[in-house]
Parts: sequence; C-alpha cells; structure tokens
Amino acid sequence: MDSDEKRLKQEDCNEDELGTGVLTLTNKRIAFDKRKSRIADFSTKMGETVIDVPLDQVDVWKEGRFIKKICFKIKTDTDEKSYKFGVMGTGGWLEDIQDAIEDFKNQ
Repeated sequence: MDSDEKRLKQEDCNEDELGTGVLTLTNKRIAFDKRKSRIADFSTKMGETVIDVPLDQVDVWKEGRFIKKICFKIKTDTDEKSYKFGVMGTGGWLEDIQDAIEDFKNQ
C-alpha cells in the first residue's frame, strides 16, 4: 500500500468464479487476494492477488433475492469483467464502495 492509502474494509469472502479469498477496499483501489487452505492441518495462507484495480475503473451494485452478492464491474480500455462476491452485509459494502469511489473521483 502507498503511504497515503488507507484500508477502509476487508473481509474473507467467496467470489463465484475465483473461489475463496480476502476482499479489500482502500481509499484508492479494490483488491482480491486468493486464499489457499488445507483441511488436513487446518492451515490457511494467502495466494496471489487476482484483482487490484483503481476505484475509477469500478462500477458497483448488489443483486440477489435470497443470497445477496456485492457485484462490481471493472472497466479498462480493452475490456470489462464482472465479479460477484458473497460478503456479510452487502448493503454496508455497497455504501462503502460507492463512498470511496466518490471520494476518489473528487481528489
């Protein structure tokens, strides 16, 4: 993280295609680090960072009737990709990401 970057929210979660990991929101970006676990010895360790994008490339929403997900689309010059995360308190995540995006754009 940069010296002026602050972690706003972080949670263990599951992404529909990527699997389990840690979703992190900072005042500058969203990142998702894969997590590797072994049942035999109950160990867990961080894997590779598979998402690391600035907030100005992110659109966010939530969806789902019974199983709610926080979703975001990453838009780059060449393509766009959508992700769906199962987190606790999707409403809180949605508001926090929207606020962070707004603050980032106003800098």
